[in-house]
Amino acid sequence: MKRFSIKKDRIRDIFKSFNNLNVLIIGDVMIDSYLWGKVSRISPEAPVPIVAVAKKERRLGGAANVALNIQALGANPILCSVIGVDYEGQAFMDLLKNQKLSQKGILKSRDRVTTVKTRVIGNNTQLLRVDEEEEEDITAHETQQLITLISYIISHDKIDVIIFEDYNKGLITPKLISKVVELTKSKGIPTCVDPKKKNFNSYKGVSLFKPNLKELREGVKLDISGDNINELQRAVSSFRVKQKVETVLLTLAEKGVITNSRKVKEHLPAHIRSIADVSGAGDTVISVASLCRALDCNDILTAAISNLSGGLVCEQIGVVPVNKEQLLEEALKLEFVK
Repeated sequence: MKRFSIKKDRIRDIFKSFNNLNVLIIGDVMIDSYLWGKVSRISPEAPVPIVAVAKKERRLGGAANVALNIQALGANPILCSVIGVDYEGQAFMDLLKNQKLSQKGILKSRDRVTTVKTRVIGNNTQLLRVDEEEEEDITAHETQQLITLISYIISHDKIDVIIFEDYNKGLITPKLISKVVELTKSKGIPTCVDPKKKNFNSYKGVSLFKPNLKELREGVKLDISGDNINELQRAVSSFRVKQKVETVLLTLAEKGVITNSRKVKEHLPAHIRSIADVSGAGDTVISVASLCRALDCNDILTAAISNLSGGLVCEQIGVVPVNKEQLLEEALKLEFVK
């Protein structure tokens, strides 16, 4: 493979251009709740640690964490989702307001509960996660309401890229996908996907598709080793052609990423990191990749910066957005292959 260089000014310009982008994020939202404390003894009632809680914290999670990443990168996120008419739903809206994020794409449903994931962290180690959620698809009426709202936003705002952030919580349905992709194609808006198993094969014709290895294995029903890059490339190519996807960005955790399009098929190794927590890394990767796609960056540059961003957030405990200045600083040191 031939080495090629990208001028540092070009990378700086890309990061500066992030500030001009509007991003529509369609996906399952949730609250990430944290109980932080210390563990010094085992419970006499059961062989489990006792966490003496020192701090409680609530953060925006799921597709809302993608919105936080987009915001942290300087772009303007517009979040489209459905929450419950409940205490947690109001708490979610308050978190949006506190973060200065738009609420105009949020629908409220009396038939759903707002998803909350509570993580118990003792001595800086996650010990337990408790999920309060509903995974059934939203109703046909709610789907139509969401399609109408998305159509309105696309017609009235300058949307540069759309992200489907699928957490298998029922917001994203095949009908919603097909209608939105049809709409974006007529408007020339690129679509990027962070998929889950349920709708894996429903995203026909999207611009960028970002599964991880587990999702790919489940989606194409193949037991592929993460060590066999050539076999992975063949499987990804077959999937990409069948689904009419422009680019597949496959994340491989500690083994880096694969980028696969009609012209480019490359494997980029991971950067050596001190991993504290992998939570939210996928949210960061799809955020960076989508902004790069909106700016028509080439596949290798997109994969390289996205790969770098995922590693950076893994150094933090809990779900946190990427630090733009740190990412730019490290992106300026990158070497690229072609």
